[in-house]
Amino acid sequence: MQTDTIVLGAGIVGISVALHLQKAGRSVLLVDKRAPGEETSYGNAGLIQREGVYPYGFPHDFGALIRYAMNNTIDAHYHWSAIPKLAPFLFSYWMHSRASHHEAIAHKYAKLIEHCVTEHDALANEAGAANLLRRNGWMKVFRTARQQDERLAEAARWNREFGLNYRPLDVATLRKEEPHLDQSLIGGLHWTDPVTVVDPHGLSKAYVARFEALGGRTALGDAGTLAQDGADGWSVGLADGTTARARDVVVALGPWADVLTRRLGYRLPLAVKRGYHMHYKPLGNAVLNHPVLDTERGYFLAPMLQGVRLTTGAEFADSDAPQTPVQLQRAEPIAKTLFPLGERLDPQPWLGRRPCTPDMMPIIGAAHRHKNLWFSFGHAHHGLTLAAVTGRMIAEMVTGQKVFVDPAPFSPARFG
Repeated sequence: MQTDTIVLGAGIVGISVALHLQKAGRSVLLVDKRAPGEETSYGNAGLIQREGVYPYGFPHDFGALIRYAMNNTIDAHYHWSAIPKLAPFLFSYWMHSRASHHEAIAHKYAKLIEHCVTEHDALANEAGAANLLRRNGWMKVFRTARQQDERLAEAARWNREFGLNYRPLDVATLRKEEPHLDQSLIGGLHWTDPVTVVDPHGLSKAYVARFEALGGRTALGDAGTLAQDGADGWSVGLADGTTARARDVVVALGPWADVLTRRLGYRLPLAVKRGYHMHYKPLGNAVLNHPVLDTERGYFLAPMLQGVRLTTGAEFADSDAPQTPVQLQRAEPIAKTLFPLGERLDPQPWLGRRPCTPDMMPIIGAAHRHKNLWFSFGHAHHGLTLAAVTGRMIAEMVTGQKVFVDPAPFSPARFG
């Protein structure tokens, strides 16, 4: 099979890349070992985080470090056996998270984030999926005055620096807008710019349907078979026994990208943060109107078409280690006091893997040791948020157009 471009990886990032390339007039084959959108993109919190100018850093607060060292929190958990392998990444991540470094990163990262809603709006409207998007933002809720004061001051600073919009929520306003939340909460912060997705998997499928309607093709295949084909091209084996060939290949394999890139001679510092979710039926007539972060406890509740989704923080472990959903077990009884969650709706917890770089920025751009090879991964917690932006950037690079966001800060070459 001959095509112009092969995109390896059918998560939301790879899907968006493929769709944008197909829109640009390329013939595109989207290849994955599973059906599109069934891995990490299936289980995110459903946020398009317009406010997310500061990527998630490694805490430098001494109290937080002590809590994490005890390994009994909801927002972070680690496998002791994985620490020796992860230590170089974690140290680099900690160094990049220092205040001055984190601020410099944010001002680069904001150039991506500022387009996340408009770019998704464009694709969702084309794909007939605008009904999956909600425009009521999301909330942080507070149990202590200290946390409330810190987060509101932070929001005010981000409003001045980046123009991000928010509302402080006093007790009366919070109870009016979320009457079924714990009445002991002292207030909240409402980020009003973000868009929420009530069915992330459904959005992925809608983008794929649009891609196919434009002539794009999907196939099952093994990215590990990728090989150079002649002077300028690439080939990859498909599950049906045939071989696909193309001039350009885009690697959008998320947490599995480094398995391939290492074989090609790249030493990109990619690590994986694992996370879990579970859906619940609300008790009685309870309704959750906004996605909500329990700020002090470190878990997230989001209203989805499948039910109320409870998502956990980061688990540092070998990517393929067996499930250990202890964070979900810790969060569930606390979440039931925040909002009246009823029965579990999933047969078992869902596990996803977020691909992360130590400087908290994705890897987007041309591979610097091979011709016609492109990288698009490492989006960490913002894969859904940045998928449409990244897809447009890669399509513009591959087709030789002017890239609408400066890609230099995200180049693979920054790691040598």
